[in-house]
Amino acid sequence: MTLALLPADLAPVVAEQPDPVLFATVSGAHLYGFPSQDSDVDLRGVHLLPVEQLVGLREPEETRSRMWDRDGVEMDLVTHDLRKFARLMLRRNGYVLEQLLSPLVVHTTDAHAELVSLAPGVLTGHHAHHYRGFANTQWRLYEKTGELKPLLYAFRALLTGVHLMRAGEVQAHLPSLLGEVREAPGFLPELIEAKAAAEHGPAAGLSADAVRADFDALHELLDTAQAASALPPEPSAYEALHDFVVRMRR
Repeated sequence: MTLALLPADLAPVVAEQPDPVLFATVSGAHLYGFPSQDSDVDLRGVHLLPVEQLVGLREPEETRSRMWDRDGVEMDLVTHDLRKFARLMLRRNGYVLEQLLSPLVVHTTDAHAELVSLAPGVLTGHHAHHYRGFANTQWRLYEKTGELKPLLYAFRALLTGVHLMRAGEVQAHLPSLLGEVREAPGFLPELIEAKAAAEHGPAAGLSADAVRADFDALHELLDTAQAASALPPEPSAYEALHDFVVRMRR
């Protein structure tokens, strides 16, 4: 399945959701720029719960997930209620910002566009912690499995963090990051090509010591970029997001 077919294929899925969906985008390996033929398709978005589900005694269904198989490809749709998503945006969560700002749009609305316009107001220097932690988690998985996928995820996270600290922009697409961060390891283009051939293939032909040195060097680069970043220490969009959530709920 190619991404060119996704909007048409998934329109019925969005329409079937019990509450309005404000946006749905593609995340994961397709967003990061190194999907394989057998990569899962990760769909992420926001739904809008009615007021009565938020003020009654029952716990609201703030996060919904659905997994299914389409022509041999695993599809995964996860949406959060707008209020939960806005709170995640304010918690230094780079992952939800990547979903919001993904250029691979399956479903959009005017509310999606307005939420995108508020995203710069939640960016802080502390987002470096998110990418540092995500990279370390993926690195430990790579050390355990020896697979190429977590290795690429680890380097992608660090490069996204460095670019964010320097440019104040969320860029999750690894091939684009290679042109933005001049210190990116030179072997990454070859790894991207290898990943396209096998979703769970080994990270073969690499010097473990050299890869570790490059990983540590990017960690240091992220530390330096964070220390020099012009991003503020706290988000400025709290009130604007609050007003947006209230207005959308009404």
